[in-house]
Amino acid sequence: MTELLNLKDVKKYFGLRGVPWQKAQAVRAVDGVNLVVRKGETVGLVGESGSGKSTLARVATRLLDPTAGRVEIGGKDVTRIKGRRLRPIRRQIQMVFQDPQASLNPRQSVGAILSTPFRAQGIRPTRGQLVELLEQVGLSEQHLERYPHEFSGGQRQRIGIARALSVKPDLLVCDEPVSALDVSVQAQVLNLLADLRDELGLSYVLVAHDLAVVRQVADRIAVMYLGTIVEEGPAAQVYQSPAHPYTKALLSAVPVPEPGVVRDRIVLTGDVPTPIDPPSGCPFRTRCYKAEDVCATKRPVLEPVEGSTEHRAACYFPEPPSLERTQ
Repeated sequence: MTELLNLKDVKKYFGLRGVPWQKAQAVRAVDGVNLVVRKGETVGLVGESGSGKSTLARVATRLLDPTAGRVEIGGKDVTRIKGRRLRPIRRQIQMVFQDPQASLNPRQSVGAILSTPFRAQGIRPTRGQLVELLEQVGLSEQHLERYPHEFSGGQRQRIGIARALSVKPDLLVCDEPVSALDVSVQAQVLNLLADLRDELGLSYVLVAHDLAVVRQVADRIAVMYLGTIVEEGPAAQVYQSPAHPYTKALLSAVPVPEPGVVRDRIVLTGDVPTPIDPPSGCPFRTRCYKAEDVCATKRPVLEPVEGSTEHRAACYFPEPPSLERTQ
């Protein structure tokens, strides 16, 4: 399958000024991530707040420059490309932001908002093209002259999706696209994304902290913790048989929509370490219920877990495969 996005050992550090008697420090928001997204695939990127998901999404779309590593879009190295030279790349990959109200210019009408990507590419859009974009996301021509404050949160997010679709990208990076919406609207937006994937042949990177949201649409799951990916694999395998203790703890917190069914809750102790001074060895070891001395010596790498070649985990003591996988 064609690789649309390939991140190779990507790192993104943010500098902090030091006091006169101390050296400047760096926040290791993303610390050595490898990720591949192929054509027609939906990859769910999940983890707690502060794990580096949104930063990685912005590096992948080249809204942020990586500190180290390599970003390939459509097979082309775009790591050091800047300015106007990025415009052709924008036709291949676009982003849908978390807060639709903050990402839309309140001074512009919907028509002007949808026209902006066209004009950035040197194209003068017709009214028919703008109407077609709105209809793709469930809105109509009458909305072109309205302004963002006249819409509900779900409608504003649909406008944001329409803007991303304007240049006909192959890949959409969606940064928690439903977290700012009411629960009743979340399913509608997720269904819209699924329909667009089928109709237009889109691929997605879907960033979320809610594993139940990702499960609905993702083909593959990548779990992030403290700037690194600790588990990756087909969605069904990750949900049925999580290999990393962190993934298992996250899944234990997902409510079960069946009366009387209680899931064994795994409560993690301690606080999330600071990305300014992450732990040695495995970044999760300070909160892990399976940690041993070896976990503090060297960071584990993603390796295939028992019973699967595509399912990988970065853990010295992965969880055993479930009965469902071994049967």
